[in-house]
Amino acid sequence: MGTAVIGAGSWGTALAMQLARAGNAVHLWCRDAESAGRMRESRQNEKYLKGFPFPLPLTPTSDLEQAVRRADRIVVCAVPSHAARETMAAASRWLSPETIVVSATKGIEEGTSRRMTEVIRETTACGSRAAVLSGPSFAKEVAAEMPTAVTIAAEDETVAAAAQKAFASPMFRPYVSTDVIGCEVGGAVKNVIAVAAGVCDGLGLGHNTRAGLVTRGLAEVNRLATALGADPRTVNGLSGMGDLVLTCTGDLSRNRSVGLRLGKGEKLDDVLGSMNQVAEGVRNTIAVGEMARAHGVDMPITAEMHRLLFEGKSPREAMIDLMTRSLKAEF
Repeated sequence: MGTAVIGAGSWGTALAMQLARAGNAVHLWCRDAESAGRMRESRQNEKYLKGFPFPLPLTPTSDLEQAVRRADRIVVCAVPSHAARETMAAASRWLSPETIVVSATKGIEEGTSRRMTEVIRETTACGSRAAVLSGPSFAKEVAAEMPTAVTIAAEDETVAAAAQKAFASPMFRPYVSTDVIGCEVGGAVKNVIAVAAGVCDGLGLGHNTRAGLVTRGLAEVNRLATALGADPRTVNGLSGMGDLVLTCTGDLSRNRSVGLRLGKGEKLDDVLGSMNQVAEGVRNTIAVGEMARAHGVDMPITAEMHRLLFEGKSPREAMIDLMTRSLKAEF
């Protein structure tokens, strides 16, 4: 059965490799023709996942029409959140009405507060065949076939189960859910909290501080997710707590890395300018803040990260202000 992954960054490439290992013919779409050509020749993504050879049923391409037309089973959207609408609108011209579209983008659209499955539904005719894949999963470890568990959610459980079957292998275990909102909110907000966790580490504030911040970050995920109608159990699962813990503590986390460097005194423009991949937490800070205000949800960590990233507040001041907020009950 044919599948396609749209977006050849580290995460898109790792998911394409996983689909191929699970027995699917995969087209991995890369915007740049030269990069796609290099991947075809070297049989690896030397820019983002060097040293991890592609399984044989994986074909890199810069031809979006070719990739989407041959995907009669699943199309995975793995482009950054700010590029999802334009990219999926272009892909929709060749998308089969029977194809499942899986969002692997952990973000919220800035300016509209749309979740990625909402963007996909607005730009394609997939309707209830939209799904989301989320959970604690660094691209490099998926590429290395380290044991990984994720959640695949769709409003129609049969859609989630079909995607689960397509991705599953002995080293990659997807669980199914019908809580699309909870999975997407968890995947987006954890990026913001991970920036804050990195700031704590960069300031050298210790394990107590980070543990407290991660726990209160989970409370922010829960408040926003439940305000939008999510199941609270999702927040305590793989796409909530699991992904949050990984991203806030793992050395492979791009968002934590941004915060770490900010905490050590670097400027945001310099940090972002030196990175060859997108750290969704920076943009998500704006989008998540917009969503929280629209629904009257208190998210103090997110608010402080906005002041730090975009309003000139110092990392130490942001952490102090979080600790000296008015005292209250935990629950």
